[in-house]
Amino acid sequence: MKIIILGAGRVGSSVAESLVSEANDITVIDTDGARVAELQDRYDLRGLVGNATLPSMLKEAGAEDADMLIAVTSTDETNLVACKLAADLFNVPTRIARVRNTELQAHPELTGEQGFRVNHIIWPEQSVTDYLLRLVEFPEALQVLEFAGGAASLIAVRAFAGGPLVSHPIQDLRKHIPNVDTRIVAIFRNDRSIQCEGTTMVQPGDEVFFLAASEHIRTVMAELRRMDKPVRRVMLAGGGNIGVRLARALDTGEGMEHWGPKFNVKLIEFDKRRCEYLASQLSSEVLVLHGDATDEDLLGDEGVAECDLFCALTNDDENNIMSALLAKRMGARRTIALINRKSYGELMQGGQIDIAISPSHATLSNLLKHVRRGDVVAAHSLRRGAAEALEMVVHGDARSSRLIGRRIEDIELPRGATIGAVVRGMAPGSEPRVLIAHHDTVIEPEDHLIFFVANKRLIPRLEKLVQVGVGFF
Repeated sequence: MKIIILGAGRVGSSVAESLVSEANDITVIDTDGARVAELQDRYDLRGLVGNATLPSMLKEAGAEDADMLIAVTSTDETNLVACKLAADLFNVPTRIARVRNTELQAHPELTGEQGFRVNHIIWPEQSVTDYLLRLVEFPEALQVLEFAGGAASLIAVRAFAGGPLVSHPIQDLRKHIPNVDTRIVAIFRNDRSIQCEGTTMVQPGDEVFFLAASEHIRTVMAELRRMDKPVRRVMLAGGGNIGVRLARALDTGEGMEHWGPKFNVKLIEFDKRRCEYLASQLSSEVLVLHGDATDEDLLGDEGVAECDLFCALTNDDENNIMSALLAKRMGARRTIALINRKSYGELMQGGQIDIAISPSHATLSNLLKHVRRGDVVAAHSLRRGAAEALEMVVHGDARSSRLIGRRIEDIELPRGATIGAVVRGMAPGSEPRVLIAHHDTVIEPEDHLIFFVANKRLIPRLEKLVQVGVGFF
């Protein structure tokens, strides 16, 4: 696939890194020559320095025969104009733009075919906020991903000593919870993937990925670690776009009625004028504090020791790391830090900071489903981009498909790829059924298959496996 990426910042670099290893022809455009040169040194791609809103620059990048344009520069205007140029002048089939201006969400006609002609819009702050809300709902989890419209969930947890299944083989899971069907699709130990078989022992400290119907998630989690009490007291450091979105979501409780009582939210912001703005935008139930989140006295006075969840969401990695470490030391039950630099995130994750979130990888997950070949409903980047989970629809019949009519045990999956579940009945008006994939499960037409891939280099082979043969047409 020939792909043009506009922007060599953190998101553009992450997209390029993810796609360049999958036999794609990548061209990156940015106005910063140093960024472009760095990407060219690291990856097998073409780099151009210039303004992506100029037709001549897009033509030089090969827009005339490009399959996709991904506009992820730091300015919405550049991203939107570039998509319109790509459509009007070069007829690029797929045009994706990252847009931060939330007002445009209320006016889809401006970005659609009658406007800037964007096929798919990525709202980065909303992606990160949704990610954070799922972690609020499941405070014991490292990552929570939904598939099949929320019918199935993939959860990553760290196994703790004392859990019923810890220090026992995976096959004992069915004995412990005989009425719940689930599948452990991957175990990472010391940052390395290990083979998941019935006799594989779950050890303390393992990062365990399991898949189940969403209604059974808490039951399965209890087998792997002690369950925390629900999150009620939340302290946020940073009143930027993500901070205010999360504070508003927790305050209004929209879509979270089943979570019980409302949250007690405190938001710390360093900029005084921003504090005044936040106070005018949020209800009186949210306490907006003017101060430095790395100030030990401020955190102590505001009761960080009784805090269920501390989220460091400023634009400064170092401040986020320091405030989250300080909050943890002072007694906060769980801490989350927004960290842009990949190396920082890898150092902090799972240590004194419970979860390190990379905004670029949260955005990348929204991009992947549009980049992957085949009928992809959802695609999620896992373990800071090393692994991936995909929901793909299988079409055709037993003659035109390598999957339909076959049992799971007869499908030649690439080593490191797993079918975790089959979701059936996804047609409008039907009630979806989540079938955990066992050796004798037979694939039917229009099934939604949920794959886990331990190494994203296997994705092209998986895409080829799902493709419909010529006979289907």
